[in-house]
Amino acid sequence: MASSKFCALMGNHFIGETVNIIEPVPYDPKWAFLLRFTDIHGFEKPNDLAALELMDEAAKAVMKAYPGDVALAFGESDEYSFLFRRTCTLFSRRESKILTSVVSTFTSAYVFNWPKFILNKPLQSLPTFDGRLVVYPREKDVRDYFAWRQADTHINNLYNTTFWALIQKGGMSTAEAHKTLQGTYSNDKNEILYSQFNINYAHLPERYRKGSVLVWKQSTHITLPDGKDSTEQSRSEVRESAETDNSIGGEESTDLSCNEVALCGTERDEATSADAERVARKRLKKQQKKQERQLKKEVEVVVCHCDMIKDVFWVKNEKILS
Repeated sequence: MASSKFCALMGNHFIGETVNIIEPVPYDPKWAFLLRFTDIHGFEKPNDLAALELMDEAAKAVMKAYPGDVALAFGESDEYSFLFRRTCTLFSRRESKILTSVVSTFTSAYVFNWPKFILNKPLQSLPTFDGRLVVYPREKDVRDYFAWRQADTHINNLYNTTFWALIQKGGMSTAEAHKTLQGTYSNDKNEILYSQFNINYAHLPERYRKGSVLVWKQSTHITLPDGKDSTEQSRSEVRESAETDNSIGGEESTDLSCNEVALCGTERDEATSADAERVARKRLKKQQKKQERQLKKEVEVVVCHCDMIKDVFWVKNEKILS
């Protein structure tokens, strides 16, 4: 059975309120279970791309399940953190309800999507996730948390990359690799990787060095009446269709006006013409609204591997903390 740390965060309405932040549960008791799960399923070391993509997919499921509440997610290895908005009223903000719902959604999505990512390797052990919910009262606290998680991603990945290079390429045992890295700093590990194995750590995929960042973005596609996704070319076609519909509606309106002039003479004729004009205007308005819905951009969850420590990310995604 695999056990992974899982954390959900929720901003508090009361800025500056003092809270007691629970210290993370030590990893030591869990490592034996985690290693057993990854070994049973043959995960690649130090990073298994498919397994990481599966984690991202499970996190997407959580964000899509609570689109108005979860503003951001960050994942590394077997962990994921979710940021709930200050305006969140999900389950009346009951801690137990939120936590159990998020963890169960994540776990079920992980199991459900396993065959899509871990090919030809059926589940042989139950993956389980635990979690905790912590309230961070200030925006600075939220940013510091995610900066800490991303810095931890780099530290862990640099160690694991060097550790497994010593074993897989250097022929060391796990005990020898641990002993070699004992007391070393980042520069030392980078030197080992480059001098002994010709590995430039800075050139490794950002996914491994920075983790996965999940944010809401507007899609560049639109949905056409037949339900298909469309590109910018089709977007132009929809606009042209809208213009055509508008012109048709205009002609109908003009014809009705002519008819009104031609048929005027009795109150009944005038009433019939007025009714026809109202029907034409209503039809035109309905067509315009339909085109607007088609052109409206959809919002989707996007996975990126960017720097969350510097201000650039938060400035570019200012709505996350608003």
